[in-house]
Amino acid sequence: MKIGYARVSSVEQNLDLQIEALTEAGCDRIITDHAQSGATAAESRTGFSEAMELLDEGDLLVVWKLDRVGRSIADLIHLLKLFGERGIEFRSLTDGIDTTTAGGRLVFHIMGALAEFERDLIQERTKAGLRAAKNRGKRLGRPPALTAAQIAHAKTAIEAKRETVSGMAEILGVNRSTLQRAMHRETGGVI
Repeated sequence: MKIGYARVSSVEQNLDLQIEALTEAGCDRIITDHAQSGATAAESRTGFSEAMELLDEGDLLVVWKLDRVGRSIADLIHLLKLFGERGIEFRSLTDGIDTTTAGGRLVFHIMGALAEFERDLIQERTKAGLRAAKNRGKRLGRPPALTAAQIAHAKTAIEAKRETVSGMAEILGVNRSTLQRAMHRETGGVI
């Protein structure tokens, strides 16, 4: 069976062009999604989920353009792997990708390799940037919830029995455990 899938990401857009192309491609059934962001994972779209339920081993999913199925190369690679595991073929009419042919599978695998390479480069640059920032003395991570003055004030009030740890945490607008960890850090483990 040949299932067509069409999607538009806003109410103002219409599906006519995609439906016409999918009909000309000989799709037995066309499933649509309307006004759903392309950034949303493909599996969470109602129409796409319906199309996936209809597809059996040996069936073909046809789309007008790759971006109708997924927004990122990584998303598309994930979907192609899923299709492969289920024995489903895939064709994108305007992008010239057709996994029923050796050339189409080659193009998609090259895209997958490039996506993996890109992810690796991003990870390497991120790690290098973090190392450089740390070497420059930059504090990494989330900023502290409490200042040294707030911690000192809380410690003084708690030691003088004017306030409880819970009461002081409420005054400072943090959880009790946050205040206790902060006081523990400031006093070198002695509270």
